[in-house]
Amino acid sequence: MKLSEIDTPAVLIDLDRVEANMQRFQAYADEHTLAVRPHIKTHKLPRFAKRQVELGAVGITCQKLGEAEVMADAGLTDIFLPYNIIGKAKLDRLVALNKRIKLAVTADSEVTIRGLAEAFKDTSKPLTVLVECDTGMGRCGVQTPDEAVALAGLINAAGGLIFAGFMTYPKTGAVAENQAFLSSAKEKATAAGLDPRIISNGGSPDMWRAHEVSSATEHRPGTYIYMDRFQVAKGVGTFDDCALTVLATVVSHPTENRAIIDAGSKALTSDTFGMEGFGCIVGYPDAVITSLSEEHGAIDLSACKDKPQIGDRLRIIPNHACVVSNLFDQVVLISGNEVVEVAPVAARGRVD
Repeated sequence: MKLSEIDTPAVLIDLDRVEANMQRFQAYADEHTLAVRPHIKTHKLPRFAKRQVELGAVGITCQKLGEAEVMADAGLTDIFLPYNIIGKAKLDRLVALNKRIKLAVTADSEVTIRGLAEAFKDTSKPLTVLVECDTGMGRCGVQTPDEAVALAGLINAAGGLIFAGFMTYPKTGAVAENQAFLSSAKEKATAAGLDPRIISNGGSPDMWRAHEVSSATEHRPGTYIYMDRFQVAKGVGTFDDCALTVLATVVSHPTENRAIIDAGSKALTSDTFGMEGFGCIVGYPDAVITSLSEEHGAIDLSACKDKPQIGDRLRIIPNHACVVSNLFDQVVLISGNEVVEVAPVAARGRVD
């Protein structure tokens, strides 16, 4: 199959850029003696997870239990699940998954820890648990190092659980604050007789500063494998590093300066991260994707000297690649302009 035969909208994944992105960060981490545990939420493809491990990653990260089950079924054997697992149905699945692979989870409350302890109290294989810390992101996580140590003590004392350390997903740019929190938690835990052997840091926006968080033992980049418009805006890479593009067709040209493509909110993310528009159109840097409805994307061409016409096919670098991966059943793997494979997105839709 040729690229020109791919129907639109479609997701194209440049394999050469993917490989370069993976190798680049792995080399950086190796140089700084930092373990890599990449997040599969960006690609959701076992082939890339396995390649990340081949290149030196110690294991992978999955955000939901369903994603972890898909990756375990595909042969991945070391998975970190940094999420509060709540409720009997999910806890039963967690117990079953823990029997199959090397698994770790996080908790940020006594309620979560009690639930985990109850589920694993009579199992032959204990569950590894890290305390999630909010170092500035304002999402999940304990608010102070003292709270982190208190929960670490609960995990350590609970039957069926093993305390392993601390985890965070930090606020972009708050590297110093992140280091201060994690360093304090580590010191206080050690002083309390606990062993925080894993300090898990994350995020792609600050991944080239990961070595500045000296207390961390591992880093969990996700978007780095594909990059996107936001990562370029943050200086993580360039548009030439972006491996994922959405292929769309101009289906209407109602006015001189407005074009409509067949890629709306079902194909492009509505995330803007403070940027103008909903993606960058390759070859038309002055074009602005101004709005998305379900099946239509509206483009303002008023600043463009050259303008695409009806029937033209455009490649769009999305603002946020991870969301786009979850919108399509399959992606088209390419090398240059050659189609290598059409691959199903195995962990798509696993929000459970």
